[in-house]
Amino acid sequence: MLFGVLPVLPTPFDASGGVDVDAMARVTEFALEAGADGVVFPGVASEFDRLDAQERERLVGVVGRTLGGRKPFVVGASAATPAEVIAFCRAGKAAGASAAMVMAPASVGAEPAALIAFFAAVADGAGLDIILQNAPAPVGSGLPVAIIAQVVRAVPAIRYVKEETLPPGPRITELIDAVGTELAGVMGGAGSRYVYDELERGAVALMPAVEIADLHAQLFRAYRDGDTGRARELYIRSLPILLVQMIYRMSLTKEVLMRRGVFTTTTVRAPLPAFDRHGLAEIDMMLAELSDLLTVGAEPSKRAAGVAR
Repeated sequence: MLFGVLPVLPTPFDASGGVDVDAMARVTEFALEAGADGVVFPGVASEFDRLDAQERERLVGVVGRTLGGRKPFVVGASAATPAEVIAFCRAGKAAGASAAMVMAPASVGAEPAALIAFFAAVADGAGLDIILQNAPAPVGSGLPVAIIAQVVRAVPAIRYVKEETLPPGPRITELIDAVGTELAGVMGGAGSRYVYDELERGAVALMPAVEIADLHAQLFRAYRDGDTGRARELYIRSLPILLVQMIYRMSLTKEVLMRRGVFTTTTVRAPLPAFDRHGLAEIDMMLAELSDLLTVGAEPSKRAAGVAR
């Protein structure tokens, strides 16, 4: 069963914009050292839509080899057609993945029959458990809970749903009420900005970005162990940096990972806003404030000082 903290790994690019295989291995290892219960790659936070098929499959292989079966691997297999999704699922399975996360393409629409046909075709060829990722538009389709429930009932290979359409909390409750016994679990997303509410409503896992995975691992374990006061405290402390991430997205993730000694560049392919000197100083300040919770990577003094650019 998938549970706990399953961070979505970013795609590292070198200064020229090519994929950085060595950094991909480092960030995978970083996630495990930080206490992650498994990893996800590629997802929205990986700029998956900016990777070609060969890059995706190559990096999936790197993640799988680095994990070496130590923790579960969820391969991101979202694509426009069942044939493409199946190909990504098979590449993931060959690399050691035990599940595939798949979004409903916008081109399929929101009619239950079309969605069932899409996911049934994927299930027939994938050979993996499926996590139906329900992301809001424009990235995903933002499917209503009632339609997700119909698809889940019709396609038994869908074992989990990652609910990210806002507000996620009430939707998680509705989904569990509708099809809870037919799923292994419902997962939270949306960068873990609403994680405490998601856990309160029965989410079995969270899929944040990876840059503060050690904080998220502590939060999940505190909640699981019944220390809700500590979990709430950690949630509140996570929010400032996650609010910045909501705007800058992968750029924030990579700035933090560079400061933590994992990445050597912050190159992104997605069209994202750039940090100015005030924004960079704020990152340093936030990391200094979280230094007692960040258990791996560069020393706190190096994190606070940043990295020479």
